[in-house]
Amino acid sequence: MRRRSFLQKLIVTTSTLAVAVLPYGLARLLSPAVAHDFSHHLRPPGSLADDEAFVAACIGCGLCGEICPPKCILFDKREGGNQVNTPYINPENKACTLCGKCMDVCPTEAITHVERDEIKMGLAQIDRSACYPWVDRGVCGACVAICPLGDKAIVFEFANMYRPVIVEKGCVGCGLCVEICPHPSLPIRIVEPSMGSIVKHAIG
Repeated sequence: MRRRSFLQKLIVTTSTLAVAVLPYGLARLLSPAVAHDFSHHLRPPGSLADDEAFVAACIGCGLCGEICPPKCILFDKREGGNQVNTPYINPENKACTLCGKCMDVCPTEAITHVERDEIKMGLAQIDRSACYPWVDRGVCGACVAICPLGDKAIVFEFANMYRPVIVEKGCVGCGLCVEICPHPSLPIRIVEPSMGSIVKHAIG
């Protein structure tokens, strides 16, 4: 009798889990894939560097979004394709504060604990042809003031205390500088590290 009772409970538990996961699996299969702009689609801190591996590891539980204090973590919806229900951050709306709480609650290897200085969400890039201090249209310094890593990630240009310069080895790409930038065209954004910290404009 005990064995039969155990098997019945096991069947019920397995069936319940399968039913719970089914909508998530179907959503991934039925949703169309849409290409995302990296600058508007950052993975949370501690995420696997390989995005395909991250998507495969993420189970779409939503715990990272629930615990996030600034509520900056969003989730791909119907247009996400295989990435449906996976978390991302758009720093233009709300940036990451590097609190690390999402790392503590992820039940899989999709997001793991990483020291704050070693996080790699991307790299801040400045368009010097639009940034107010760089075009001598006034003083600002908001991006430098808000950076949680201080002069490890962003400093003022030597001999001009208001022109921001990204320290590429120290910037982790949290996006707080993007969120606070007062310029309507947002001359600072988060890009893939290989793109560098200064926008390169084509001549001619």
